[in-house]
Amino acid sequence: MHSSVTLSSTPNVVDELLDSIEVGIVILNKQFEVEVWNKFMANHSGKRESSLLGTSLFEHFPEIDKQWLTAKVDPVFSLKSPVFIIWEQRPYLFKFGCSRPVTSAASHMYQNVTMFPLVGDNGSVEKFCILVYDVTEQALGKRGMANLNEELKITSRVDGLTGLYNRRYWQERFEELYKLSKRRNKPSTAMMLDIDHFKRVNDTYGHQAGDKVIKMLAALIKRCVRETDLAGRYGGEEFAIILTDSTSESATHVAERIRALAERLEVEHDGQTITFTVSLGLAQFEQNVKSPMEWLEQADQALYRAKESGRNQYCVHEVES
Repeated sequence: MHSSVTLSSTPNVVDELLDSIEVGIVILNKQFEVEVWNKFMANHSGKRESSLLGTSLFEHFPEIDKQWLTAKVDPVFSLKSPVFIIWEQRPYLFKFGCSRPVTSAASHMYQNVTMFPLVGDNGSVEKFCILVYDVTEQALGKRGMANLNEELKITSRVDGLTGLYNRRYWQERFEELYKLSKRRNKPSTAMMLDIDHFKRVNDTYGHQAGDKVIKMLAALIKRCVRETDLAGRYGGEEFAIILTDSTSESATHVAERIRALAERLEVEHDGQTITFTVSLGLAQFEQNVKSPMEWLEQADQALYRAKESGRNQYCVHEVES
């Protein structure tokens, strides 16, 4: 025999349901006065239902934008239509903290919110219900995945030792800049540089010392170039830079600054001080250059001449007349 619920006991059943469900339930009238505030809401807000009944929601939660909420609720009354707010649109309606161990790292509870009309016997909407769902775990998971994807994207582009672009990504960007230079016909200059006698540094002080030298030079390069320039580690102790919207003449000032600062750098390793110099080659983009690699090869040839001429200097590719 099935047990039945009498009409007189129904309110108790409803109260038990409201207090046991893991969803926030709030019922407000047209004046936004609280008529129902279940246990979920009481636990997370620290405000008991008895202290809120018959009072304005905004009195207790002044951080809720009254104008915004009034506009959001309008379709509930005028169209008898539910309204949905997801956490990606607005992280929360009620600023609650996080108590679960899994989500305690979050600064607030992420919420999905549903607002729907409560129709009276006369067919009109006098009240509406707000359902508040705690979706913090899902939100953190989604944001964590997005952050992880962004980290992986950065990792795939950046050289781990220097923090500059790695050769593969630098090459991709370089080819884009080459095409842009072809279209715009504006001067840009390619620069190749490497550390003089780097093998001697490795052989004398070890590879860890060599890595320190490379890192310090990379940090110097970052300080000397602009955000619009393209700097990368091309391989080993060799670096490649595209100085955008720069003639070879203006690029020589950057080259000389890098050379002079590198010459003064001192790298400490195991109680020893390591000094080094760099050589640089520059080539301004010319419209008769047939490919990105031809342009870079011109800078590399200028670098070779700088090496052959005694190192610790820069050379500029000479344009054939």
